Amino acid sequence: MNTDQKLLELIEKTLDDNKAQDIVTIDLKGKTSIANFMVIASGTSNRHVASLADKLKTELKNNGYPNSSEGEEKANWVLIDAFDVIVHIFCPEVREFYNLEKMWNSVAEFRKS
Repeated sequence: MNTDQKLLELIEKTLDDNKAQDIVTIDLKGKTSIANFMVIASGTSNRHVASLADKLKTELKNNGYPNSSEGEEKANWVLIDAFDVIVHIFCPEVREFYNLEKMWNSVAEFRKS
């Protein structure tokens, strides 16, 4: 298993273990240079979004994956950049408004966890 796949599995597992909802993985390889994968998930509230982001950043760090993030102040949308994988964690209404899945629909393959 390559490094991208290990990182992706760690992210998906951490989100799933912490009760993230509607986890979607988008394969971006060959479609853009920003990352190889994008993971989109929802929390049930701002507090849940903040908690998911905090737990994911801790897991990434503990497993040796550098990352940066933004959006924790409001916690209605937190972006975590793990370089090869970009993670968006939304409150449901914000996710629906921005609809990143639709924006990437024409260029990428989707996988629901």
